[in-house]
Amino acid sequence: MSKTTYEEATHANKLLYTDVQPYEIIEKRTACKILIREMDAELDPEWKMDFIPGGFVGHVANNRTQQYSYTSNESYPVKAIRLDKRGNWKDKHGNKYSLSIKPYKFYDYNF
Repeated sequence: MSKTTYEEATHANKLLYTDVQPYEIIEKRTACKILIREMDAELDPEWKMDFIPGGFVGHVANNRTQQYSYTSNESYPVKAIRLDKRGNWKDKHGNKYSLSIKPYKFYDYNF
């Protein structure tokens, strides 16, 4: 899978260890600064967790098959992310983002 370029990106997904939170790109200010806003993501009600008890707590076997629907939410604040000298997109708190052509949400039930 190839990396999404700045020019083709429409979303920036926040990387939270194993979890991912979707953001939409509001404006590309410069080649090193993008304005983004968080999106709402609703888990598909048809998706059922395949939980296998055991170990410390258990294991969700179908963790990677989660499906979400995404909607913009203008009530969320707009914030900036910037390209650092290592080529990573980060906000002012140091959180990393991955540019994408679509929103992506993932909650790691096995963490």
